[in-house]
Amino acid sequence: MATRKPLRLASAIAALALATACAGQGASGGGNGGGDTGSGGGPVTLKFWNGFTGPDRKAVEGIVEKYNSSQNKAKIEMSIMPWDVFFNKLLPSLGSGTGPDIAAMDTVQIPQYAARNVFQPLDDVYGTGNLDPNVLVKSAADATTFQGKKYGVPMNFTTLKLYWNKDMFKKAGLDPEKPPADWDQLAQYAKKLTKDTNGDGKPEQYGISLADHDTIAMWPIFLWQNGGGVVSDDGKTATLDDPATIEAAKRWTGLVTKDKISPIGQSGGDADKLFQSKKAAMEIVGPWMTTGFKDAGIDFGIAMPPAGPKAEVTLGTSVAFTLSSRATGAKKDAAVDFMSFWNAKEQQVYWSVNSGFPPNRTDITAEEIKENPYSAAFGENADKTRFWLNGVRDYQKVNDDIFVPAMQRVLNGKGTVEEVFAKADKDVQALLDSAQ
Repeated sequence: MATRKPLRLASAIAALALATACAGQGASGGGNGGGDTGSGGGPVTLKFWNGFTGPDRKAVEGIVEKYNSSQNKAKIEMSIMPWDVFFNKLLPSLGSGTGPDIAAMDTVQIPQYAARNVFQPLDDVYGTGNLDPNVLVKSAADATTFQGKKYGVPMNFTTLKLYWNKDMFKKAGLDPEKPPADWDQLAQYAKKLTKDTNGDGKPEQYGISLADHDTIAMWPIFLWQNGGGVVSDDGKTATLDDPATIEAAKRWTGLVTKDKISPIGQSGGDADKLFQSKKAAMEIVGPWMTTGFKDAGIDFGIAMPPAGPKAEVTLGTSVAFTLSSRATGAKKDAAVDFMSFWNAKEQQVYWSVNSGFPPNRTDITAEEIKENPYSAAFGENADKTRFWLNGVRDYQKVNDDIFVPAMQRVLNGKGTVEEVFAKADKDVQALLDSAQ
C-alpha cells in the first residue's frame, strides 16, 4: 500500500456531479466504461486504476504483464497514479463513463462508492476460478462487504505487527529475542526503554513510537484488545463511551502523557522515522517498512502486538479490486478472469516474494515464499485481525473528524478520556444513524 494516511473523497462539487451523472446507471453500457465493448472478435480491453506508486509497483506491473501475455481474450490497460489523484479523478470519471472498469482501493473506502451504485456486487464470483472463499483470507474478503453484499475481491492483505529493536532491548537488560507478551510487559518494557538522560522532560529515546494522526490505525488495536472499540461489529452502534473502551484509552494515554513512552503529535510518517532513526525501541506497523528499517541497519524482530486483557488482536488491512457497474457481459467476465488469475497460487507466491505482503491465500506455506521471510511473518495470525471501521459508510468522518481529534484532545490535556469520548460517542452515533 502506497500510503498510511486516510484519503478523503473528491470535493462536494464532484460528488454532486456524480450523483447526477450516475442516476439510473446500473447495468447500462455507454462511454469507455461500457458493457460488451471489445467482444466483437478482438480482446476485451479493461481499464485498471490503482495507486501502487511505491516499491510494490513492480510486482503489480509484473502480474499484469503476465496476465496479458497468458491469453488473448482480454487486455489490461493499467494506470498507476498517486492515491490523492486517483480519488480526485475516480468519482467524476465513473459518473461520466470514462473511468476504470477495475479500481483497486483500501476496503474501507468501498462503502462510500457502493452506496452510490457505481460499483457492482461481486458475491456471484466467489466460488469460481481461484476465488475460493475457503482459501482466500476470510477477513480480507469480508472487509469488502457493504449492507450484506461483497463489492470487491482481495488484491492484497496484511496485518500490523510489533517491531522491536533487538540492540536497544539488549542494552536495557531485556532479552532481545523475546518481545513483550502482554499489556503488563509492554508497559513495563516501554517505560524501561524510555530514556531522559539530561532530565529536561523530553526523552532522547522512547519506548514505543505511536502516531495520533495521518496514520494507519494504531490506537484502535489497544481498544479492541480490551473488548472495546469505536463502533460495534455490525457498524450500527458507537462504543467510544463503553467502559472497556474508556479503560483502555485511560491506561495507554496515561502512559504517553505521564510516563512519556511515546512523543505526542506524531503522524504515521513521524512514527516510522522515530523507530528508523533508532530513537524508539518499538513500533506497530506493516510490512512496507521492513526495507527501510533494514536499510537503516536495525536488527529488528516482528511479532503480534502484545495481547490485551480480553483479546489478542491486531489490525488487518486490505486493498481490493472493485468493478464498475457499467462493466457487464464480456467485460465482467474478463474482469473476473483477471481477478482469479491474480489470486491463483502462482501469482500469489510471486506477489508475496516481490512485494513483501503476505499472500491472499491461506494454502501457501512459508517455505514457498522463503525468498522473502517477512511476507510469511505478516501472514501469520490472519485469523486474529480486525478491520478498522469496516462497512461504515462515513468512515472518514468518523475517523478524521471525530476519533482522531478526540485522541489528540486527550493526549494534549484538553479534556479527560471520559469527557472527550462521551461527546465523540454521540457524534459517531449521529453519523451511524444518518446512514441507516
